[in-house]
Amino acid sequence: MTTTRSPVHYAYVLRCSDGSFYTGYTTDVERRVREHDAGDGAKYTRGRTPVELVHVEEFESRSAAMSREYDIKQLSRAEKERLVESSDAEAAFDP
Repeated sequence: MTTTRSPVHYAYVLRCSDGSFYTGYTTDVERRVREHDAGDGAKYTRGRTPVELVHVEEFESRSAAMSREYDIKQLSRAEKERLVESSDAEAAFDP
């Protein structure tokens, strides 16, 4: 019997070249960061490249990842900075 593993879902935070943060959701973090850097990502990041992946969280469901994405977007700048400081995104993903 073959079991199909459902994809892993991620909420992620990028630091843009202007110092701002962008939060998103994806099933493939490395691909998504490449898209942002190439100008094919979100409209917000197009004029703010290069971007740096500074935080990643993994979830088993799309809804959980998107809920966390929303929660991160509601954080103040200072709260996002604290979240990023406690993160080790570079160790988890090095696109």
